[in-house]
Amino acid sequence: MLVFAASDKGGTGRSVTSANLAYRRALRGDDVCYLDFDFGSPTAAAVFDVPGSLRGVERGGLHSYLQGKVAEPHRIDVWADTDNEALRQRPTGSGQLVLVPGDRSGGEFATNRDAVRRCVSLFLRLEEEFDVILVDLSAGRSYAVDMALDATSQPETRELLVRWLIFHRWTRQHIIAASGLVFGDRGVVAGGVARGHDKARLLSSIRFVRAAVPDPESPLLAHVPAPQSAWLRKCDQDLKEFASAQQVGYSRVLSTVPLEPVLQWREQLITDEDVLASKVANRATREALEELADRLYDDAAWGER
Repeated sequence: MLVFAASDKGGTGRSVTSANLAYRRALRGDDVCYLDFDFGSPTAAAVFDVPGSLRGVERGGLHSYLQGKVAEPHRIDVWADTDNEALRQRPTGSGQLVLVPGDRSGGEFATNRDAVRRCVSLFLRLEEEFDVILVDLSAGRSYAVDMALDATSQPETRELLVRWLIFHRWTRQHIIAASGLVFGDRGVVAGGVARGHDKARLLSSIRFVRAAVPDPESPLLAHVPAPQSAWLRKCDQDLKEFASAQQVGYSRVLSTVPLEPVLQWREQLITDEDVLASKVANRATREALEELADRLYDDAAWGER
């Protein structure tokens, strides 16, 4: 399965949630590969707590590979190389968790035929080796998004199982941005159709993930003044109606991740130790991430039979 993680804005929780999704699938026994296609800011290694690669690798990363400078991009075994002690104790039965980083000195670069060809070759090789390939794309309608659409429109890749996860925060601006990224004149759907994608099939492969969503009924908000509590409930209901009008309503949402201080301040993987031992992270967050990992494979959640 090839999973593209996209967002129109930065700061949506796309990368940290995607990394947690990869982690949760690996815990379930899947072999998972995480590709850092955030070319302008290749910092996925920071979420996995891999020292020496926090801003990408010095050379031989995805930039080097896609530009034809190396035959294979550098790989990092997260279980073996992380500084996070909870991750280094790899659970029995877990699958591979591999990070393919970008180059530290790299940046956004325009798509060309050779880069697309190398991208296609990489996806096909990884599909043979891994159960899930999660591709974290640069924010906005970026060159990375263009490359993903180009690569998956080729005859060799059209039969691959592809998912698109569009991340947004629970605000009007983020809802508008997420809707525009998918349905706008230059959005994913229009761009995909222009490259030869079947519109209905592409639409069926797209779901939204709401991140950092505050719960007006949360015990954490039990002591706020009554007027503020009523206002929060009204805002939440208004946003639900607004999201539906923007084609980002409940039927297109794969999962909702609650507001979580650990994800906001540390941008890290949420382990059972964080929830059960140190208790710095909330159980509801872990449950939401587990649901996201489960629904990635739930055909009913994707309108499939």
